[in-house]
Amino acid sequence: MPPPPESHYADGGGVRYHYHDLGTGPDTVFLHGGGPGCTAWSDFGPVAPLFAAGRRCLLVDIQQYGKSEKSPISGPMWDHHAAKTAALLDTLGVERADFVCNSWGGTIALNLAAKYPDRVRALVVTGSMPVFHGPLAPLPEGGRRGRNARDLYYGGEGPTREKMRRLITRLEWYDGDRLPPETVDLRYEQSLDPGERELAASSDSPRGDWQDLTGELARIQAPTLFLWGMQDAFLTPDYPLMLARMVPNGNLYVMDHASHHLQEERPGAYHSVVTGFLGSLGPAALRPPGHTEVHP
Repeated sequence: MPPPPESHYADGGGVRYHYHDLGTGPDTVFLHGGGPGCTAWSDFGPVAPLFAAGRRCLLVDIQQYGKSEKSPISGPMWDHHAAKTAALLDTLGVERADFVCNSWGGTIALNLAAKYPDRVRALVVTGSMPVFHGPLAPLPEGGRRGRNARDLYYGGEGPTREKMRRLITRLEWYDGDRLPPETVDLRYEQSLDPGERELAASSDSPRGDWQDLTGELARIQAPTLFLWGMQDAFLTPDYPLMLARMVPNGNLYVMDHASHHLQEERPGAYHSVVTGFLGSLGPAALRPPGHTEVHP
C-alpha cells in the first residue's frame, strides 16, 4: 500500500473531519468501515489511485475514527452521521457526489441518500448492515458480530498486533495469507489512538443510538450498487439481495474469493465493477431529484 497522501481538515456541522483529496473529475466520497483502527486510507488506500485517475476522490475519516474528531455522539447515530456528512459537503463546496463505501460508511451513505437525496448521485455499498433482519436466517451473532469483535479486540490484555491480524483474517479477508503486513501495522497503530481506546472502553453509548433503516431504504432514489463478497463473514449474499429489492434502483454484484474488504483484497476487480456501474449511468440518472430538462 502506498503511503497516505497529504492530510486535510474541514468542518462538518461542528465536527472536525480529516480527509485526503486525490485526483480530478466527478466528486466521489469514500467512507470506510467501523472496525478497530479503520481509516479512509486503511480501507481504500489500495484502490484509491485507480479511482483518482479519473475522479476527484475525497477519502474521509468518519467521526470517531482516524484523525477526525473523537467526540461522543448522542441521539440516532445514522441521522447524526448523515447530517454531519452533508454539512462537510457544504464546507468542501461539493453539491452532489457519488459515494463509494464499506460497511459502517455504507450505512451512513444510505441514510444520507434517504434524508438528503439532492446530495447523492449514486451509491456503491459493500458489507453494510442498515436493517436488523435477514431474509433467510437470523443475522450472525444477532447482528452484533462487529461489535463483539471490537469488544474482544480491546478487551483482555488490550490491543495487540497479533489480535489485529487475527481479526482481519477471520472477518475481513478471504485469503489471510495475502494480507500485507503494512495493512496490519496501519490498523494496529491507529487502534492505539487514545481517543479510540477511550470510546471503546466507555460504559455509555458514545456512538449514538442504533437505528434500523428499513423505513428509509424505500426513499432512496439514487442508483445503488450493493457490491458484496461471496464469503463475507458478517452477512451472506442473500442479505444484500434483500437490500437491492428494498431500494427502488437497487442492484447487486457478488464477487467471488472475497470477504468483507474486497476493495483491499481485489482492488483491480473492485475498481472495474464500480467504474462500470457508475459509467453506465446516463445523465438523466444523475440529475437531482425533481429536475426537469428544458430544451430550447
